[in-house]
Amino acid sequence: MYLLDNVIQPYAWGSRTAIAELLGQPSPSAAAQAELWMGAHPGAPSRVRQASGTRTLLEAIQSAPEREVGEAVTRRFGNELPFLLKVLAAETPLSLQTHPSLAQAREGYAQENAIGVPLGASHRNYKDANHKPELIYALTPFDALCGFRRADETLALFDSLGLGALESLLAPLRASPDAHGVSHLFEALMTLSLEQRRPLVDAVVAACAARAGQGSRFSEELRWAVRLGELYPGDPGVIGALLLNLVRLQPGQAIYLAAGNLHAYLRGVGVEIMANSDNVLRGGCTPKHVDVPELLRVLDFRCGPIDLVQATSTDGVEHVYATPTDEFRLSRLQLRPGVSSRPARRGPEILLCTEGSARLTVGGETLALPRGASVFVSATDGAYTLEGDGVVFRATPGL
Repeated sequence: MYLLDNVIQPYAWGSRTAIAELLGQPSPSAAAQAELWMGAHPGAPSRVRQASGTRTLLEAIQSAPEREVGEAVTRRFGNELPFLLKVLAAETPLSLQTHPSLAQAREGYAQENAIGVPLGASHRNYKDANHKPELIYALTPFDALCGFRRADETLALFDSLGLGALESLLAPLRASPDAHGVSHLFEALMTLSLEQRRPLVDAVVAACAARAGQGSRFSEELRWAVRLGELYPGDPGVIGALLLNLVRLQPGQAIYLAAGNLHAYLRGVGVEIMANSDNVLRGGCTPKHVDVPELLRVLDFRCGPIDLVQATSTDGVEHVYATPTDEFRLSRLQLRPGVSSRPARRGPEILLCTEGSARLTVGGETLALPRGASVFVSATDGAYTLEGDGVVFRATPGL
């Protein structure tokens, strides 16, 4: 087992307090801290200390894959850790984005390689050949836009604004109030000419600001549109965001997002787990690279509410947030003094302590896990015991 030294991603939308305080570092931090990456993604692998010196977790796995990740994982996923664990801390909204399926990622990655797009280029869409289903568990109240809302509800929202300028765009949705109509409306919005964008977005934002204070049942959605309009004036993604479900997670709640789900995390801190990928296709509300045609190609336009992932418990200590994804499984262990937990091994694991402290014992060796510490447990380390008074998140393969 290895204690991890993890990379902090300084994206502009990040918090200057949440990750710093978790790690026991000076707060506020000098710069925004958006994501703490724990894993072996080539873009920002964690570092481990071994008898031979310090190296990345990716290098440790590639040097001895069957020892580190096990035969079942190497047979299914190759010589890599199939999941990436993060702490995500959003102070301001992320981009309007989606992630590709496995087939789409492989195709896109190969195409960009074939035409010579550098792997580190800012305009590159596919950083790897993997898909990126993901689950987010809220550590604090967490707001997100996720998936297309029911078509009739979207029509009701736009009708409440009373804007005649929207009528031509809404016509396909009125004619076909389903996923087909939503796809036509969204494509029309995102491909507006430069001359059309600013006046229409300004009009919608002004109408949202006026209507939000009048007791609309969509008041929260309208307020977020106003906020996005302030951050990204003239961006059609501001209107596109009004087609999505507003999800408000309380601490302890989680949602799962499959490939093709259009979303934007708005505010909050959470533990996020995903397949080992950094593929993001953006449609707007960001200073980063936007590729609307590619976004439209991979989007899933099915409409309806987003369901919470219900936790199941086997021993009263570990609560599992199961998903249909083979690459990962996330669970949360609530440790109490005098009660030890001995989870069944599931291959390679990463453990993260987010509250209190814990002790991990493997084969007579004990490792302290204070708040903010994380550890990689190899597939061949054998059974272990967790004790302490705190909360530990456990990331394993979903196999």
